[in-house]
Amino acid sequence: MSYQSTGSFPTPPYSEQVAFHRRELSIILSLYGRMVAAGEWRDYGISTLRDLAVFSVFRRTAENPLYRIEKRPKLRNRQGQYAVVGMDGQILKRGNDLATVLRVLERKLIRAVD
Repeated sequence: MSYQSTGSFPTPPYSEQVAFHRRELSIILSLYGRMVAAGEWRDYGISTLRDLAVFSVFRRTAENPLYRIEKRPKLRNRQGQYAVVGMDGQILKRGNDLATVLRVLERKLIRAVD
């Protein structure tokens, strides 16, 4: 593996892991807080992997995630880098704008409040 030098610290030519940035986490956690207040969600987990970052939402800690919010930068120019995946693995919404992609989950919040 060759490293490029930027000043005194070598940097790898590509990112080792994909992660959510502060702005992305702010959008996700805002929705998460509203869903917790509505009693729909109770726990979450964040995974940072080489090709994707995943924010998993749980109703109970010991269960499988209800939804996964995924970030895959390599799909930025294709289907979009963000996706909401249901418990059964079905992609509910995909796109390049995180707030727009998360609207599929906000619809469930409106139903929960009614």
